[in-house]
Amino acid sequence: MKQNLTTDTPLAEWLNYLEHLHSKTIDMGLERVSRVAEKMQLLHPSAFVITVAGTNGKGTTCRLLETILLNAGCRVGVYSSPHILRYEERVRIQGQELPANAHTQAFATIEQQRCDSLTYFEFSTLAALWLFEQANLDVIILEVGLGGRLDATNIIDTDLAIITSIDLDHTAFLGNTREQIGFEKAGICRAHKPLVVGEPDCPESIKQQAEKLHCQAIYRGKDFDYQQSENSWCWQSSQQKLTNLPLCHIPLPNAATALAALQFLPFDIGQMEIIESLAKVELAGRFQFLEQAQLQKLATTFALTTDTMPQIVLDVGHNPHAARYLATQLAQQKAHYAHIYAVCGILKDKDAEGVLQPLLPLINEWICVPLAGERGQAGEVLQQKLNVMLDKVENNPSVYAVSSMLQGVELALKQSQKEDLILVFGSFHTVADFLTLLE
Repeated sequence: MKQNLTTDTPLAEWLNYLEHLHSKTIDMGLERVSRVAEKMQLLHPSAFVITVAGTNGKGTTCRLLETILLNAGCRVGVYSSPHILRYEERVRIQGQELPANAHTQAFATIEQQRCDSLTYFEFSTLAALWLFEQANLDVIILEVGLGGRLDATNIIDTDLAIITSIDLDHTAFLGNTREQIGFEKAGICRAHKPLVVGEPDCPESIKQQAEKLHCQAIYRGKDFDYQQSENSWCWQSSQQKLTNLPLCHIPLPNAATALAALQFLPFDIGQMEIIESLAKVELAGRFQFLEQAQLQKLATTFALTTDTMPQIVLDVGHNPHAARYLATQLAQQKAHYAHIYAVCGILKDKDAEGVLQPLLPLINEWICVPLAGERGQAGEVLQQKLNVMLDKVENNPSVYAVSSMLQGVELALKQSQKEDLILVFGSFHTVADFLTLLE
């Protein structure tokens, strides 16, 4: 049932309405959202469209493409999800978030046009497309929310499809094999259009779909790849080689995938734009070390001095594939720290054991925090799983469960020293709960 919400209604009130509008939080399918998009004339953007799917790496791939294109003088819009702290994070135009009233104006416009109820994600996707339509953009970058084939972003025929990585996640919706998941991700491909695959172990289902649609497909390991040295890295394809690239704050497999996509763009992008973009690109919650000002704020909150504060790193990784990459990054850092403390919260529908396993050899002490909401769970549930997993480990670390993020951080800071590292990870929600302490 429609409510009397307007452009002047606060964004928080709109978001609460969207959360309860449809009977299911996730309801895969394109019919409802396509009908509204067609009515609003949103299905055929004039801008060049890049759609990015994948189990992990979507956000950082989108961010690097955005940074390079902005450096090259293009007008760029990006739609990504989920947000960490504020809904406004989901839509960027020219690298900037939009004010709340821009979003409420978009919502009010959609509310007038829709007949069917829409999910939160469908509504927000339409809102992003409507905002992009007003902005006279050269490029639109769409990050797929879930899967690809039946994701709301897939109502738009992309000019360039990118699949970053394939692993098991969201198996209730996408299938429980890599081949099934690959098929769903490959749903973003379009006939005779380019496809860039960053997954080195590409499922046959993706290759078959690319062949069936006669896509201009390129694959990491076959058509392009990268090599890392101590202080730089290089990227190479059959046509081009880029050397002495600066190491960056995003995973190199994702950076390499973004660079591979550049050859299909109808814009002139030079090596200098690429190098400058790599040097400055970053994305919140992706192996993100707190800055000095943030550590200072935390020290003040807990009545500590900054000269005793350990380093703190945040990571939104929430599936086994992301955890394996996180473990690799952490292993490279471990020699710099006396002990590593993990403050961890994982949603109950995630493969907690698969997320925790790669990190077991690296963590000296575990602090399990609760996550709220219907998908959340108490820290004690995670504590029990960890205790079972650590039972056979020699010198097994202590595992604590606390009742809030505040208590978890307080305990970690109390136990740790300046030469230690605190890792906060396991979910977007875990990182959001931590960052709320800095607000």
